[in-house]
Amino acid sequence: MEILGEKTVIATTYQNVVETKLFSEVLVATDSEIIFNEIKSIGGSVVMTGEHETGSDRIAEAVENIDCDIVVNVQGDEPFLKTEPLKELISVFNHDDDEQISLASLKINLKDIKEIDNPNNVKVITDNQGFALYFSRSTIPFSRETKIETKYFKHIGVYAFRRKALLNFARLQMKPLEIAEKIECIRYLEYGMKIKMIETDFVGVGIDVPEDLEKARMLLKDTEI
Repeated sequence: MEILGEKTVIATTYQNVVETKLFSEVLVATDSEIIFNEIKSIGGSVVMTGEHETGSDRIAEAVENIDCDIVVNVQGDEPFLKTEPLKELISVFNHDDDEQISLASLKINLKDIKEIDNPNNVKVITDNQGFALYFSRSTIPFSRETKIETKYFKHIGVYAFRRKALLNFARLQMKPLEIAEKIECIRYLEYGMKIKMIETDFVGVGIDVPEDLEKARMLLKDTEI
């Protein structure tokens, strides 16, 4: 497992989420015995699941027998996530009396052209009310009209779900767009569910490739100075 400072990435992420004190229960869902044993070793709560194509499918299995309304998914490779963005995600559902929103997620403005073009950064475009229209590893929108400033937003893989929407998701068959892009939240859109996107200025590092781990170590070093 990747080491960040003196702890593993997954242990750092877990403990940071617990320390927000926002949740009645924090649970790691995994199909890895290594991760299972790591969380157990630090006294954390963890559940072993079967193998799944997506994180949403895995979490749906983990919460199937848990009585709750809202489920927040912080991916294990997001060790720097702070309390305020999580609060904003949860608050979305406080103003959704008709339960139109299936899930909420985060986006951040991208300005570096290398980051915009990087297929490891999932980009998102939204309508005027902040609901997701599409997610892609390609650069979207395509800026054909160069006289107008185009904004690009990176999707940060942190979700807040309605439990019933999450369980419904796990019963739905993958469609071609999700398969092509390898982006799970496209499945929600393909089946007509609404995703509310919250813009944040949160700057962290999602650790997807070895280069990200080096960025995370540099960020950790800077925060310790």
